[in-house]
Amino acid sequence: MVRQTTISPDDFIYPMFVTHGKGIRKEISSMPGCYQESIDELIKNAKEVYSLGIPSVILFGIPEHKDEMGSSAYDDNGIVQNAIKAIKDSIPELYVITDVCMCEYTSHGHCGFIDKGEVDNDKTLSLLAMEAVSHAKAGADMVAPSDMMDGRVGAIRAAMDREGFSNVPIMSYAAKYASAFYGPFREAAESTPQFGDRRSYQMDPANRREALKEVALDIEEGADIVMVKPALSYLDVISDIKSSFAVPVAAYNVSGEYSLIKAAGKLGWIDEDRIMMEILISIKRAGADLILTYFAKDAAKILND
Repeated sequence: MVRQTTISPDDFIYPMFVTHGKGIRKEISSMPGCYQESIDELIKNAKEVYSLGIPSVILFGIPEHKDEMGSSAYDDNGIVQNAIKAIKDSIPELYVITDVCMCEYTSHGHCGFIDKGEVDNDKTLSLLAMEAVSHAKAGADMVAPSDMMDGRVGAIRAAMDREGFSNVPIMSYAAKYASAFYGPFREAAESTPQFGDRRSYQMDPANRREALKEVALDIEEGADIVMVKPALSYLDVISDIKSSFAVPVAAYNVSGEYSLIKAAGKLGWIDEDRIMMEILISIKRAGADLILTYFAKDAAKILND
């Protein structure tokens, strides 16, 4: 009766990795229980997600072809675009969010256009806008730019409005830190940078106030939901943002956080289920309205029982 923080499957967004082919369900070695899936297998998984009361998924694509411009990202016949259509045909009630970034699609693995060995922020904006529009055309319910280029929310909002998608909201990765917790994801999405790193456009883990500046800019440009990534090492940032802005706040319980718990659980060092639920409660308690988590299905089963 007096519990101050509660969670339910309604709070979760489940990340999914879609790849080309048929009948493919390849477990990600560093993320037990998570898979690269072809569209037919993805649909089966998405049906289970929806049956557990989880209202939403976020899609990450693994393209057949990569190039310097990441052209598969904004191909209307791309892997994510086709996955959106298939989900909407099979499970129309499931809310489909798409990751908007270039790193999965570029041959160099960076999140933007490369000019003379550097990521060119401004030249990247039009590519991200084209990607978001192509996702909206395919039927995406929401787009989520994760690249951390300055001005990308405004560019995406303007492009989608021009194309008649003014009602498609934007969930911005507003405070995305240059974190070592992303390692397993880069295996899952096949998006490891081929040179350098992403510290020139992602945030310094030492910076707290900067997050408020980044969030304010994204809201001004048209973000409907703002996200903090990762979650566990940045609970203070989640709390700051929730206290400072009157918009929904999402938090990404990222791959490294997931894999640490899975590894320790497999070794019998911890009670995996209890730790999982404690972590999710802590993210919600810090102020997150929505939690993107690979634990979504496991947690939903416990909550439903």
